[in-house]
Amino acid sequence: MDSHSDAKIVESWQRNAAPWTDAVRERKIESRNLVTDAAIVDAVLSRSPLTALDIGCGEGWLARTLGQHGIRVTGVDVVPALIDAASRAGGGDFRVASYEMIAAGGLELAPVDVVVANFSLIGKESVDNLIAAVPSMLAPNGTLVIQTLHPLVATGDLPYVDGWRDGSWTGCGADFSDPAPWYFRTLETWVKLLGEAALRLVEMHEPLHPTSQKPASVIFIAHVTG
Repeated sequence: MDSHSDAKIVESWQRNAAPWTDAVRERKIESRNLVTDAAIVDAVLSRSPLTALDIGCGEGWLARTLGQHGIRVTGVDVVPALIDAASRAGGGDFRVASYEMIAAGGLELAPVDVVVANFSLIGKESVDNLIAAVPSMLAPNGTLVIQTLHPLVATGDLPYVDGWRDGSWTGCGADFSDPAPWYFRTLETWVKLLGEAALRLVEMHEPLHPTSQKPASVIFIAHVTG
C-alpha cells in the first residue's frame, strides 16, 4: 500500500481507534481543550440548525455536544470501533460509512441544516468527491462547516504547495502508532475546492492559540450558491 494515500489514512485510524477515544474523552489534547473544540461548536451553533451530519465523527464527542443543544445529529465514520464507542455513549444516530459511500448517496439520509467536518478532511480523492456531493446533503439554506489545520501554520518549513505530508501524533499521547498521512491544501485550494462544488464561502475564522497567538485552525463556513 502506498504510504501516502486515502487508504493508508483509514488503516491508521483503524489501528489507533482505542487510543484516540481515550485521548478525546480524557481531554489529553491541549489545543482541543484550549481552542478548537469550542470553536467548532460555536461555528455550528451560529447557524441555529435543527439537524446536522457529522462527517468523520470519531468517538462522537461533537455529536453528543450538539445534541445537548437540541440538534438531531447523525454521525458517520469509516472506523467501526469508533462508531461502536460513539453508539455506546449515545447522543446521536451513528453509522459506519466511508467517504466514498457518502459521496455516492449511500447514507439514505434526509437533507440536513448543517454538514460539519471537524479535522476529518485529510485525504485527497475521497475529500474531493465528498465536498462535491455536499450540496445534495444540505437542506435549503443549509451550511457546510469545516475545521481543519491552518495551512500557513501546518506547512511548517515545507513549501506552501499542495501535496501529501507525513502524519504525526505529537501532542496526542504515547499510545499511538503509524500516524496517518494527510493531504496539504493551501487556503486558495480550499476556497477553489468549495467553489467547484457550487459552495460559496461566507465566513472564515482563524481561532488563535492563547499562548502562541498563532492560528490553531481555520474554519470555513459555506452555503450552496444560487
